[in-house]
Amino acid sequence: MTTMHTSFKDKDGVRSKHLIILAHPDPASLSVAYKDEVVKLTQKAGSEAIVRDLYNIGFHPVLSGEDFAAFKEGKVPADIKLEQDYIRCADLITFIYPIWWAGMPAMMKGYIDRVFSRGFAYDIVGLGEIKKLLTGKRVVVLNNFGMTYDEYEQSGMLDALKRTSDIGIFEFCGMEVEAHHFFGRMDKASREECCGHVRMLGFLYEKFLPAR
Repeated sequence: MTTMHTSFKDKDGVRSKHLIILAHPDPASLSVAYKDEVVKLTQKAGSEAIVRDLYNIGFHPVLSGEDFAAFKEGKVPADIKLEQDYIRCADLITFIYPIWWAGMPAMMKGYIDRVFSRGFAYDIVGLGEIKKLLTGKRVVVLNNFGMTYDEYEQSGMLDALKRTSDIGIFEFCGMEVEAHHFFGRMDKASREECCGHVRMLGFLYEKFLPAR
């Protein structure tokens, strides 16, 4: 199954849509466990969960010359338009991916490269003024990495990751980053620690999901 929808309505009868974008090739990974838990929390809140598992759907992450040619002609390739439509309809968007080599996996980076295109996520007007086109979209980012949290924080890596993704991508397009949560030393984490991280998501998301 490439896309999962769970539909509910809030007390006003209007469905809040939560788009969950996952990039991890291992179905047994903790990232996938986060996705499953976030879906459950979304259901519990009475919202609609939409999952885009980029590896599972076979998303093509390479921004090609054909893509550029289409954009220049004012056209949007069908697979890109599909992902853009999901973003257009979403109120809250969660990005789940591990940190590999101090950055997001190529699959997620390719998703950003292709989907967050000019004319959809942003535009340039006048003498270079940036027009933010995704204003009103709320974002949560969940990342795992192998080093400890303290090691990443003291080295400046956490600040760098937040600057390049939160500011350089999401806020650049007008999105509001509600939370960017890092889980450190996950390669050495015990099963109990992993389960604890998953349970902790309930406390995190109660701030962002509507009460049912």
